Amino acid sequence: MPQQVLADPPRSLNRKQVYRRRRIVVFGVGGVLLLAVLYVFASIVTPVPATAAVTEPQKPLTQAAAQLNWPGYGSAAITAPDYPGATEYHGSDASMPIASMTKTITALVVLQAKPLDGNADGPSISFTQKDVDIWHEVVADGGSWAPVQAGTSMTEKQALTAMLLPSANNYAISLANWAYGSTGAYLKAANGWLKDKGFTGTKVVTPDGLDPGNVSTTKDLIGLGKLVLASPALSAIVSQKSATLPGAGAQDNTNALLGVDGVDGIKTGNTDQAGFCLLFSAQVPVGTEKVRVLGVVLGAPDHDTLWAGVSGLLTSMQAGFHEVTAATSGEVFGSYTTKWGAASNVVATSGQSFVVWSDTPVTVDLTTQRLQSGFKGDIVGRISFTVNGDTKTVDLALAKDVPDPGFGWRLAHPGGLGT
Repeated sequence: MPQQVLADPPRSLNRKQVYRRRRIVVFGVGGVLLLAVLYVFASIVTPVPATAAVTEPQKPLTQAAAQLNWPGYGSAAITAPDYPGATEYHGSDASMPIASMTKTITALVVLQAKPLDGNADGPSISFTQKDVDIWHEVVADGGSWAPVQAGTSMTEKQALTAMLLPSANNYAISLANWAYGSTGAYLKAANGWLKDKGFTGTKVVTPDGLDPGNVSTTKDLIGLGKLVLASPALSAIVSQKSATLPGAGAQDNTNALLGVDGVDGIKTGNTDQAGFCLLFSAQVPVGTEKVRVLGVVLGAPDHDTLWAGVSGLLTSMQAGFHEVTAATSGEVFGSYTTKWGAASNVVATSGQSFVVWSDTPVTVDLTTQRLQSGFKGDIVGRISFTVNGDTKTVDLALAKDVPDPGFGWRLAHPGGLGT
């Protein structure tokens, strides 16, 4: 009978081997748990990716170019002093007779010697027989006049009113004599003043303007008009339709356009050599604002033609301005859409508008920041509008909350974190 071979009995593990195996299992499980904890921790603390806003390129806002309705005679100019570039000229730029518009120079130069404090009436001027004789001479020469009585007096402001409203030549001469001692001294001072102010195309030979030697250019007249408007006393006087003055009685303004189309000044002129002329100012409505306009028209053949020419030019100037709504409150300028599906529009927090002249462009610059999360109303950018160097800005905000993605999305998108 063959001999049976018995298998070796299994060897039992010794204590060291058992300990080693247990340690491997423990550390293995612990490592897995540690990695899991680190993954969860990293998912929680690692920043979520920042999202850039989607916006459209912003183009300049440009309106139609102005088309001015120039008179078909003489020369003219018009400007809106507060709007760079809103100045236009038409016709000759040569010096030409300016008739009674000369009296704006007389008023400004008298105030140079005898300044008024704001709207104060100034010192009292006593009139004598000499002033009465000047009045009679003006009447004999065919000039415009207002009565004067020896022994009466007016304040300086009243005398300026007597000169400017009815365009009284005699009051222009009397004022020049009062302020400078004589007509000759006044003329020397006036021409020196014109030179110092840079009015190189302007010259005066009398205070009243009756002589055709009183000349100026449309450019200089615009500059003189600005000085009149800058004077509280003179701007108040030239806007009056009438005034009652001691020794002169009721006097009407020769400017028949006062109160029409916003006209509030400045001075008429009329001689055979100059034709019919008007240096005018107005405030014209453009949207919710008013625009100051200053202009001059020279050489009209009669009053009616002058008034029509000024009115047509002024109306076309007003039409050349545009109120541009650059932004409205709540207007959408972009949007955010995150990788985890949160979305919000980017909206203007306030409105902004501009009054612009002609085709002057309004340039637009929009900037936004990258976003991870945020709340409704959080400022995330701004949009800037610039016209003629003047910049206004509007803050841009979230239209609604952009929440954090949450724990579940973080765990499920390890590759989307930190990018």
